[in-house]
Amino acid sequence: MEAFLHRIALLHIFLGFLLTLSGFGSVREVESLGINYGQVGNNLPAPDKVLELLHSLRITKARIYDTNPQVLTAFANSNVELMVTVENQVLSTLMDQQQALQWVGTHIRPYFPATRITGIAVGNELFTGDDLTLINNVVPAMVSIHAALVKLGLDQYIHVTTPNSLAVLAESYPPSAGTFQSELTGIMSQILKFLADTKAPFLINAYPYFAYKDDSNRIPIDYVLFNRNPGMIDPYTKLHYDNMLYAQVDAVIFAMARLGFQGIEVKVSETGWPSRGDPNEIGATVQNAGIYNRNLMRRQLKNEGTPLRPNIRLETYIFALFNEDMKPGPTSERNYGIFQPDGTMVYNVGLSALSTTSSTSTSTSTSTSSASISFTSNANQVKQKGMGYKSLVYSILILYLVVFQVFYEKTDSVNP
Repeated sequence: MEAFLHRIALLHIFLGFLLTLSGFGSVREVESLGINYGQVGNNLPAPDKVLELLHSLRITKARIYDTNPQVLTAFANSNVELMVTVENQVLSTLMDQQQALQWVGTHIRPYFPATRITGIAVGNELFTGDDLTLINNVVPAMVSIHAALVKLGLDQYIHVTTPNSLAVLAESYPPSAGTFQSELTGIMSQILKFLADTKAPFLINAYPYFAYKDDSNRIPIDYVLFNRNPGMIDPYTKLHYDNMLYAQVDAVIFAMARLGFQGIEVKVSETGWPSRGDPNEIGATVQNAGIYNRNLMRRQLKNEGTPLRPNIRLETYIFALFNEDMKPGPTSERNYGIFQPDGTMVYNVGLSALSTTSSTSTSTSTSTSSASISFTSNANQVKQKGMGYKSLVYSILILYLVVFQVFYEKTDSVNP
């Protein structure tokens, strides 16, 4: 009998080993990675198809630029955390607490908690333009919306903040010199106090591409693309930076500290690289866009922090999920997407391919090769992959039972 039990124990070990080799249940989600789901296009897929796409990419965070009820409904009962946006044009209305309560009661409460709304972005890049009304309205609107969340018992689950462009900084190099624009110090102090009081993050839209485009002769392409490079050392902190994005984030942290605020989390609400651009938009190529986002995703898989905050993972939202054909501005504005609206990949950033080493840059390349994948076939691929795992496990279990039966019969014949 002891020999029989010993054999059974070995079988259990063997089964566990095979299950480990199979990879069953080992699919990883990138906890610190999100994506911006813009909708400024006339040919975009339905929200339920978009959700399938996010699942196939194993992305569990998304940001939208409104409170589209179709999106909020489609994302219900999924594992995708959603950051919604209060459009700039309604900020003046939401300064009034009663109006804010009505807005939250209409746009948030009916969908929560089935839809995992985790953040409300009040406006977007309000300090980039010259509209002083928007700038003066943002803090009162944030306060009113948060008060509405408190009244409805939702403030523990949903934070209120506002995304800023890197233009709010007067200095960003070296990172330790990070300073807000002097004319914004008053309003920034108010925003930072609100964020500190409510434990909400500071959001920054950071695009190393813009810095490279404007000064490509002096800024190394590998430094902005996360490729291997010597990097730079901040002369004051002696911290080493091997990419520009982390340097930009740390510059924001230093700017906040100069206003007396430390410990506020910084999240990158937008970052990306265009795959096409006008003749003067240097570096806007398919290859560079693919390298930037692939290398960024590799960093996200490691849950990296910045040199200044190495133990705090940097949450980042890639811009964007789709090319949006109705966006105004230069060609690049319509070509930040990883996907075309028809489901064709502009370039491959599949997370399953991220186990290789860092990509190599060729900034002059204008390659337009792309992988093709439809939303239907993409969903099928995910299902087929799941079925592959199940079939393998079923086969292992059957093998286990057969071997178990053989051992049992053999032992039974020895011990009548």
